[in-house]
Amino acid sequence: MTLSFNIEYRTSWGEEVRVLGSIPELGNNESDKAIALSTIDGIHWSAKVGIQIPENGVIQYSYYIYRDGKSIRTEWDSLPRTLYVTGSSKKNYRIEDCWKNLPEQQYFYSSAFTESLLAHRERSAAPKGHKKGLLIKAYAPCIDNEHCLAICGNQKILGDWDPDKSVLMSDATFPEWQIEVDAGRINFPLEYKFILYNKKEHRAVAWENNPNRYMADPQIDTNETLAIGDRYVYFSLPSWKGAGVAIPVFSLRSEKSFGVGDFGDLKRMIDWAVATRQKAVQILPINDTTMTHTWTDSYPYNSISIYAFHPMYTDLRQLGNLKDKSLMTAFNKRQKELNALPTVDYEAVNQTKWDYFHLIFKQEGEKVLSSKAFKEFYETNKEWLQPYAVFSYLRDAYKTPNFREWPKYSTYDVKEIEKLCEPESADYPHIAIYYYIQFNLHLQLLAATEHARANGVVLKGDIPIGISRNSVEAWTEPYYFNLNGQAGAPPDDFSVNGQNWGFPTYNWDVMEQDGYAWWMKRFRKMSEYFDAYRIDHILGFFRIWEIPMNAVHGLLGQFVPALPMTREEIESYGLAFREEFLKPYIHEYFLGQMFGPHTDYVKQTFIEPTNTYEIYRMRPEFDTQRKVEAYFAGKTDEDSIWIRDGLYALISDVLFVPDRTDSHKYHPRIGVQHDFVYRALNDWEKSAFNRLYDQYYYHRHNDFWGEQAMKKLPQLTQSTRMLVCGEDLGMIPDCVAWVMNDLRILSLEIQRMPKDPSQEFGHPDWYPYRSVCTISTHDMSTLRGWWEEDFQQTQRYYNTMLGHYGTAPAVATPELCEEVVRNHLYSNSILSILSLQDWMSMDGKWRNPNVQEERINIPANPRHYWRYRMHLTLEQLMKAESLNEKIKGLIEQTGR
Repeated sequence: MTLSFNIEYRTSWGEEVRVLGSIPELGNNESDKAIALSTIDGIHWSAKVGIQIPENGVIQYSYYIYRDGKSIRTEWDSLPRTLYVTGSSKKNYRIEDCWKNLPEQQYFYSSAFTESLLAHRERSAAPKGHKKGLLIKAYAPCIDNEHCLAICGNQKILGDWDPDKSVLMSDATFPEWQIEVDAGRINFPLEYKFILYNKKEHRAVAWENNPNRYMADPQIDTNETLAIGDRYVYFSLPSWKGAGVAIPVFSLRSEKSFGVGDFGDLKRMIDWAVATRQKAVQILPINDTTMTHTWTDSYPYNSISIYAFHPMYTDLRQLGNLKDKSLMTAFNKRQKELNALPTVDYEAVNQTKWDYFHLIFKQEGEKVLSSKAFKEFYETNKEWLQPYAVFSYLRDAYKTPNFREWPKYSTYDVKEIEKLCEPESADYPHIAIYYYIQFNLHLQLLAATEHARANGVVLKGDIPIGISRNSVEAWTEPYYFNLNGQAGAPPDDFSVNGQNWGFPTYNWDVMEQDGYAWWMKRFRKMSEYFDAYRIDHILGFFRIWEIPMNAVHGLLGQFVPALPMTREEIESYGLAFREEFLKPYIHEYFLGQMFGPHTDYVKQTFIEPTNTYEIYRMRPEFDTQRKVEAYFAGKTDEDSIWIRDGLYALISDVLFVPDRTDSHKYHPRIGVQHDFVYRALNDWEKSAFNRLYDQYYYHRHNDFWGEQAMKKLPQLTQSTRMLVCGEDLGMIPDCVAWVMNDLRILSLEIQRMPKDPSQEFGHPDWYPYRSVCTISTHDMSTLRGWWEEDFQQTQRYYNTMLGHYGTAPAVATPELCEEVVRNHLYSNSILSILSLQDWMSMDGKWRNPNVQEERINIPANPRHYWRYRMHLTLEQLMKAESLNEKIKGLIEQTGR
């Protein structure tokens, strides 16, 4: 059998087109064995390849551009081209292809749609072959299971333009459709159109909105099939839209949960989504964050492993009962006590679950670890599972997650770790319990995932931008990270001093050398469980806000990578550069404003006079925020906090920050216009500084940061078929929208944080279709909480956005909340995913009577306790008919 490949691609000098496929003759998907095509004009490329017919009759292939023997460009290959071959060894397939770029509607080709929302669970057979065939292939992903693509044209075998006689195409390779027509019965020229066909009602629903497709006689020989592909089909139909719910797993509550939500409860949450016609369930990160076994570990974005799940999410019921009935009774009693608490008691829950793990592992562990299913899981996941289990064991044995302080194993050595993990070693049982827990967590989350897919619901995960500096990855792969800096965020609506997350930043240069393998593996692992994901702080792929190790707040940070300014460049704006701009500006006139009755104490203890009248400097023992923090450690009275925060502010009162790698280049200090050092400038200097500041933060880096993101994001976002959503909030350079648009990444739209700085509130009907809209995130107050925060702002919203006259109510009534929810469901966004609290706000009977209990996180507080739990059980929520009917009705009314 012969395959004749033909593709049009305008190459540059030194480039060539190659084809790589799933059979030995096409390289067996090994990139160094790809088959080169030939050309006479650098545009039209072709190759003839003789093959043995594969046993299953299926060939998958893709095209690549090579230069100097290396692949430098790939076409969009999330869905490889599939060819079903039939016939004798004399058969020739003449394949006419076009280069596949990322489709404009790429989201419809994601697994969120093909495996869940519009999944075709029962596929039709592959198209039947003919001695003389015309194989037509077309992409049409937005077709549900009750419909199919059909073809109708000016030939008898294509229905003679009668849509009722059109020929149905095969969805064997959905979202691609195929049909092979007997070319011997076609009188060319051929004209045809694609049709959307209702299989149940046996009727055409819509014709494609294109002129007729035309084909002159292609001279098909006997024993030849002409395959024409890469057709995209669009119909004039309403855009697909869906609604969903966002809730952290720890916040779920069922009658049987153990004081915290678990993966069993996640299945029940999916049932509620199905009952209310919602299409997505979004959760926060679920990775293990255990460091100190105290409540400070409740922060879900500070994980010790990018793969391991938190043990507290284990549904203990699925592990089985303890044979000791008295112990089981005691645990059941404890379960009721913990589950009755209004919030998560992180320490008590984890201690109790670990007591259960030890007992059940002793009882069931050996049997589970010797099972075939576990052995398969272990072999597939050994690369991360083994280091994680050993890290967790050593963390507890040495009483610290900081591996640099461990007396032994502080530097990761594979051979030493292998020894610890040998079943004969004394340490093995303490390590194997982590295998057992992770295996069960894997099974439980996979069951929830499969349950969601079977019911047409998308499970959406969350990929944190950072990792902990005391994590498995920092221990095993330290070369990927800059451990001498801290990642955070510049000041924004969430936090006036910026945020310091404490995470190390990434060493992108090292990551680039191995093709971002670290990230690729992470995304692929995630795709086992999720069909959509949110990239936390997507801006981190453009640039990250890096804060020096001696700083506590985020104000003294700088963007990395960035283009710092030289002294000459600063002076070119009309601002004479002075060394004092780099030192804290401390003047007598404002010390009283800052420290009030404590001013004399501050002067005597923390600052000292300089040679300049009324100007002070920090004493050397307090000249960094970390030194001040250490001095005030453990002092929680109001006066101590007042003085400490005032000293932090003094230390950050500088006009420029030196570059982290070149001390002779500088970055304007972010947000400095609110500080005393800026106020001390004269009007000319202020004007020059503002011009410099505006240029630096809003224009200078646009192309540079866009290039940084385009080095990383294309291959990361296309390494899986998950639907990609970016959290693009904060200080957003223009290039973010360009890159997200080019890569078809969904943006996040929040009405009270509009992207347009000229607007106070966003307009949901102006949101881009390629976006997720919500009322509030876990980092914000809920709709009801926000309504009560700033009465003047609420009043403006009530009058301008909701269009009501008069005075706004002091609290958000159920009717008002319903109006806001309805507006968001009517938005232009493809997905409207609202927090459970905002969904429930519409029903006075079921919503939480205490609005203050609804808040999940306060970003300005780095030591916030993440413990919110829904006040109802999932069983009660399923029976909350007035709420559920309202949600169902709104979703139906708004076309979601």
